[in-house]
Amino acid sequence: TDPMEVSKAAADWAFVDAKGKPGVIIFTDSTYQIAIAKADRMKKEIEDLGGKVLEYVDTPIAETSQRMPQLTTSLLQKYGDEWTHSLAINDLYFDFMGPSLAAAGKSGTDAPINVAAGDGSESAYQRIRSSQFQKVTVAEPLNLQGWQLVDELNRAMAGEKWSGYISPLHVVTSDNVEFDGGPDNRFDPGNGYRDEYKKIWGK
Repeated sequence: TDPMEVSKAAADWAFVDAKGKPGVIIFTDSTYQIAIAKADRMKKEIEDLGGKVLEYVDTPIAETSQRMPQLTTSLLQKYGDEWTHSLAINDLYFDFMGPSLAAAGKSGTDAPINVAAGDGSESAYQRIRSSQFQKVTVAEPLNLQGWQLVDELNRAMAGEKWSGYISPLHVVTSDNVEFDGGPDNRFDPGNGYRDEYKKIWGK
């Protein structure tokens, strides 16, 4: 999946959901170049559309369990109702926000609305399905990507060019969470890709 398109899709969803007046906090991790690139793309998209980025938070994704509860409380105290949406480069940032939001009197569907630009973890699917502190994840089709990897290796060993295939972008919401692998809490396109790869491989 093109990470810049994933980031743009997440930012666009937040902008539309806020009726064109989002107050966004972006969560990223400067340990990873791709994380900064995705966060920068979200920031640019929100600002280009006329929205407001309240804060750009750089906090290690490996330390979300320790940092996010207090960070969430501090940001709520600082921005209050200005904070309409969170945009994060990964679902992990939202794994540990719920208790702090609930302690502040927020219901699972109150602002800030949490939107993840990438991943599609099991816990994210569960939060979206139950309307508990996350409304969107732009999910990665890991099974499909595994099959594609095998296909690309086969092509390389045969001296052929790579396929040029880019995994589909999939914005998961409560409206479509039960499709394309949703019952198993993952994005797994129901387009018959396994059978198509088997045909290519002569299986």
